[in-house]
Amino acid sequence: MLTVSTSPASYHHGNLRDALLAAGLEALEGAEGKAPSLRELARQVGVSATAVYRHFPDKQALDKALAQEGLALLGSEQAKAAKKAGGGAAGFAETGRTYVRFALAHPALFRLMFTQGHPVDDRDAPDQARELLTAHTQALTSDPERAETLALQAWSIAHGIAMLMLDGRISADDALIDRLLDTDNVFP
Repeated sequence: MLTVSTSPASYHHGNLRDALLAAGLEALEGAEGKAPSLRELARQVGVSATAVYRHFPDKQALDKALAQEGLALLGSEQAKAAKKAGGGAAGFAETGRTYVRFALAHPALFRLMFTQGHPVDDRDAPDQARELLTAHTQALTSDPERAETLALQAWSIAHGIAMLMLDGRISADDALIDRLLDTDNVFP
């Protein structure tokens, strides 16, 4: 569960951008499962719409910022899971499992994360989740081209499983996640 806490009374001249992002993340976790409009966001945080527009000139800017926050949260959860698993192939597998479980726990945020931003070949710095995936694959093979291929294959598999589960095409079951992302068969 994401830890966000906002209410109209919670913003008191601190970092408005962070308060707006927290309210946006909370809305994504809510019953409607969608990011609020900029005016709704202003009401939720207890500021004028003009104040919101200083940080997010339009809805697309808000959605992109929320997607970036989601990618950072995903990357952080994956890094913790990989470390707990002891790194190596076990840590690599755990990042995939964490990816799918994150998607299931935060479906609206997950979908938003992959409808905003840049393609993987963009010149901007990669997000934390992608950096972690790349680091793991580079540790598993000394061939840079093979590492990149492995990273994209692993990401595609985990993302495909996540989307199939989110869309109800396969059961969203922990045992199935573990079985589908078992690297013992890939890295004996």
